[in-house]
Amino acid sequence: MAYDIDLASRVRELLGSEPAATEKRMFGGLAFLVGGHMAIASGQGGLLLRVDPAERETLLADPRASRSVMGGREMAGWLSVDIDESTTHDELSSTRLDR
Repeated sequence: MAYDIDLASRVRELLGSEPAATEKRMFGGLAFLVGGHMAIASGQGGLLLRVDPAERETLLADPRASRSVMGGREMAGWLSVDIDESTTHDELSSTRLDR
């Protein structure tokens, strides 16, 4: 998966104050790890976010969020989030999407 360079830069900026954050090219895209665990993956047209499975249904109320499916199986601890250039900095960093 290719990734959106501009979106990756925006995520990098948001994670800049997180001392345990690192980046790693994975699966043809770019992953952001916190404490060595993948937390965010930047892809074309959006992000793959690790979320608390107990909060997933609440977070799905955001119209940009959808269930992540890989290999035909739902990934319980992950959400796909449609992000584009019209998404503001505040929306990208909002508590609804940065978990």
